[in-house]
Amino acid sequence: MAAPGNSEAIEAWNTVLFDKFVRFRDLVELNLGKHGEVAMTTYPPPLGGRVLDVGCGFGGTTLDLARLVGDGGEAVGVDAAARFIADATGTATQRGVKNARFMTADVESDDLGGPYDHAFARFGTMFFASPVRALRNVRRALKPGARLVKTVWRRRDDNPCFHLAEQIVKAIVPQENKDNAPTCGPGPFSMADADTLTTILLAAGFDDVTLTRLELPLRIGRDVDHAIEFALAVGPAGEVMRLAGAEAERLRPQVVAALREALTPLASDAGVHAGSSTWVVSARAA
Repeated sequence: MAAPGNSEAIEAWNTVLFDKFVRFRDLVELNLGKHGEVAMTTYPPPLGGRVLDVGCGFGGTTLDLARLVGDGGEAVGVDAAARFIADATGTATQRGVKNARFMTADVESDDLGGPYDHAFARFGTMFFASPVRALRNVRRALKPGARLVKTVWRRRDDNPCFHLAEQIVKAIVPQENKDNAPTCGPGPFSMADADTLTTILLAAGFDDVTLTRLELPLRIGRDVDHAIEFALAVGPAGEVMRLAGAEAERLRPQVVAALREALTPLASDAGVHAGSSTWVVSARAA
């Protein structure tokens, strides 16, 4: 059963946000994957181990983890949005991956199975209404000494891949939820502060916390038009537009013009690129 505080976020991820992620799936998987690959390579799961993938989304990370643990291990992907789990399950079946499975679960409150030898989360832990409660539940599912590895976004200012468009949209569009649309929860930058992030992990029952800063350029569009579409659909700028409703649509031409002016200098024959910054986090189940 979904924790009451997460119900709104789950609704958003299972409806409008799922649809947007499907629309821009290639960009989402490419960009998130760059940071996830570094984290997975730096702190790989043990061969033959059981690994939990928290907030697995489309399940690409779960399939990667299943490959790394080998046929003698198992990767279990969990996500609160049932549509992501259905998509991930279908992909695993289509690819014939036998040692990966998926389940719909609210990480704050549901039984996650276990015990696991390792846990991984590629941007899957920033949206909990109660992050300590959620990570404590992850800790309960891990064997003592097992490692949790995750990536989270650092400060907005360090992520022009999202923040540039967000600043432009907020300067033009009133920030008001006029239609009571569901939101995604605390948001992608809720664990950006190193002290806050470390305190949450310690309170949840982890120790030996290590944060490594990782900065990578991300491809935010194949050209400027595509980058504008992406910015206005996925991420903080898209959230402002969605929640502002009809007023945002009225102002869309003005927003598009401003975004075009800002993004054009970032374009090249290889697409539109902007910087990104994350924490690669490692912690041990105490």
